[in-house]
Amino acid sequence: MSTRTGRRPTGRRAGAPPAAPLSALAMVIALGLVATACAGSTPRTNPSTTSTTTPSSSSTTAGATTPAAGPDLGAVKLALTKLDGLNGPIALAVRPGDDALYVAEKTGRVRRVAQGQTPAKPTVDATPVLDLSGQVSTGSEQGLLGLTFSPDGSKLYVDYTDRAGDTQVVEYAFAGAKADGASRRTVLSVDQPFANHNGGEVAFGPDAKLYIGLGDGGSENDPNLIGQNQGTLLSKILRIDPTPSAGKGYTVPADNPFVGRAGVAPETFAWGLRNPWRFSWDRATGDLWIGDVGQDRWEEVDMRAPADAAGSNFGWSLMDATHPFHGTNPPGGVLPIVEYSHDGGNCAVTGGYVYRGPGIAALQGVYLYGDYCSGRVWGLVASAGKVVDRRQLDVGGTHPIFSFGEDAAGELYLLAADGLYRIGPA
Repeated sequence: MSTRTGRRPTGRRAGAPPAAPLSALAMVIALGLVATACAGSTPRTNPSTTSTTTPSSSSTTAGATTPAAGPDLGAVKLALTKLDGLNGPIALAVRPGDDALYVAEKTGRVRRVAQGQTPAKPTVDATPVLDLSGQVSTGSEQGLLGLTFSPDGSKLYVDYTDRAGDTQVVEYAFAGAKADGASRRTVLSVDQPFANHNGGEVAFGPDAKLYIGLGDGGSENDPNLIGQNQGTLLSKILRIDPTPSAGKGYTVPADNPFVGRAGVAPETFAWGLRNPWRFSWDRATGDLWIGDVGQDRWEEVDMRAPADAAGSNFGWSLMDATHPFHGTNPPGGVLPIVEYSHDGGNCAVTGGYVYRGPGIAALQGVYLYGDYCSGRVWGLVASAGKVVDRRQLDVGGTHPIFSFGEDAAGELYLLAADGLYRIGPA
């Protein structure tokens, strides 16, 4: 990886190779993304505890609404079905009123997967919906990282790192099955001080506002102490209205939690995040789930009920999961609902979704998430902000996990270095 002034390349975790053989292109992408997630070359000692569950906050309890009689994870049997024709799929979105899947490839293309009359054999359109291959940076944790559609389906939004390595959130008008390149409009640009921890999630929430995930700007150990700096856009989930106003490409919603607060970026929705690698909302309850990548020893999943999410401080870099890092948990700091160690080849959490589809009855209400390096997938059942059950699920194969995706019906997908997989019953 080349370096540029004021930036240094991200390190890779040692001892965490991808879990399955990959094609040449997929291997290149996979080796880069091992750092996605990760801190750097600091040696680590694996703790003996592989996972713990904790309250969701040091001061309040988030209220998930999973029924007390919740899902039985012991009854969950899953299998993966590969959908061919994609190279390094890293994010998935659906467009309202459209049965197709739209998939971002890390190298810069958005592809349309037409499901048609035979869902078991979808086809990838030959012509990309959008091709940014010449505009994205290609190092490790960089590239085309996220995409979403406006609630009415008329606009496509993408999140990528440009050739200088900085984050760009860009809007395109969408018609038929293609983005209109001439309609390109920059919504938000964010300078990235290092090449890693770029976040990359971009999604419309249940409130029809646009949410953008940004990491702490990179390197390891948060050298610029960004995690608890409320004046920057880094280390946060932002909440904006993408309508231009006052010389900006967006509008800050008046009900954002820090509007009018001196020294705090008004775009902030939640903060104290190291690298939020995928967040999502439970479509039945509105609970917000975040996979936040840890430093050298611990990975965490955070969960907040709708009434508690706005303004949440997830503690980085005073805390790394439930463990003191540069300090101790700040007042009101939100601790993860679950953490797990790097034992057994784990290295970087990939946040997922609460399953609400019709196809797998035993999975109803279960939050699925995974680890990039080990390829493990876990199911988690929560009630009253605490874990009721959590266990590793056998999905019929392990693949370096880039992301999860959800279609319009609530069925889930796994996006891996070697392709896109539908998650179904075994």
